[in-house]
Amino acid sequence: MALVRQEQIKFQVAKVVNEVSDELAGYNSDFQISNPRRSWLDGMGWDPITPKTIAGRYSVQDIDHKLRMAFRKNNLSSVSYEFGLASIGLFGNNQFEKISPGFLAVAASEDSANTFKISRGVTSYSGAMGEGLAATEVLTVVVYDLQEVVLRSLGWRIAASILFTLIILLAFYVTVRTLLQQKKLSEIKNDFINNMTHEFKTPLATISLAVDAMRNEKVMQDKERLSYFNGIIKEENQRMNRQVETILKASQLERNEIELTLNPVSLQDIVQQVTANFGLQLEHVQGQISVEWKAAADRIVADEVHLSNLITNLIDNAIKYAKEGVPPQITIRSYEQGKKVALVIEDNGMGMTRDTLKRIFEKFYRAHTGNRHNVKGFGLGLSYVKTVTEAMGGHVKADSTLGKGSQFTLTFPLSVY
Repeated sequence: MALVRQEQIKFQVAKVVNEVSDELAGYNSDFQISNPRRSWLDGMGWDPITPKTIAGRYSVQDIDHKLRMAFRKNNLSSVSYEFGLASIGLFGNNQFEKISPGFLAVAASEDSANTFKISRGVTSYSGAMGEGLAATEVLTVVVYDLQEVVLRSLGWRIAASILFTLIILLAFYVTVRTLLQQKKLSEIKNDFINNMTHEFKTPLATISLAVDAMRNEKVMQDKERLSYFNGIIKEENQRMNRQVETILKASQLERNEIELTLNPVSLQDIVQQVTANFGLQLEHVQGQISVEWKAAADRIVADEVHLSNLITNLIDNAIKYAKEGVPPQITIRSYEQGKKVALVIEDNGMGMTRDTLKRIFEKFYRAHTGNRHNVKGFGLGLSYVKTVTEAMGGHVKADSTLGKGSQFTLTFPLSVY
């Protein structure tokens, strides 16, 4: 497109030079010569004082005016040019008699790709015998910055091309991004279905075995064993109910349907209640929780139930993801941070890689635990922690080192009440 436009400009410049040459020669009498010199011999058709050359009849300003009007007529107003008018010598030694200010510098340029020079012979029209047999003068016009002129004339087309190219690239990016998201959602859906099937199948199988055992005549006659299997059925039923509640809560969080009952509560009291509930579980795995309370102020505006749940989730994860054969050591500490209080829950568990750390708050995402199958869940716990913490005006941050443990920092604004 640029090459075609360049040839068009060259053709139009040549047309301009031809038009101006003819006009200077006197074939077009529309232009009035400024300050013509006349003598008493003009009426006789012969004037030895005033030469009939173009250079003698027109000034530099006259020639420039003619060129400028011709360029404008041919829609080349933005073209930069210089010109020179030379007389033709007998031995080919042309001598420039009228030149524009920058003509010599531009004409000497060796940048042929960016400069276009065209010359045309001019024969002065005087009505004398033998006129027009040969050109006596040469008009040379040099157009410089040709490439800039071409690009400027194609500006809107280039802009449109760039715009459409960007639109195509954007559409391609959106398409690829959508495909990757769909693939990711498909993988999440499959993982969720597999986890949910496993979580529901285990208690159902346990309940089925307990029911079969209760049908045994010996068990039916033994009230103690009957009560034991009854307890198993109830416990597994409650476990299934908790799983259903977890899924329902996740759905409510996604639709922002959970209503928080915000009241001033003591963060220290909540932590003490939650840690007390893990006493037996930690004793079973020989684990330990240590609390280091350094914050003088601990009252925050929060929903007591959801606050307890999110702290429970973090401690439960610390126990579930403990290193094999290593008793879990959980440290809970607090400190004030301006008008906020920070609660840090740290463990000595398996830890996480950087890639896992970036995605742990995503819904349904679960870190790979290798060949370990004792870690159950839907991948909703940390997503719940982040959503509820932010709903109560707080912030959660996770740090972890693979093989050394993880650290979660919850920050809440202090209550002004």
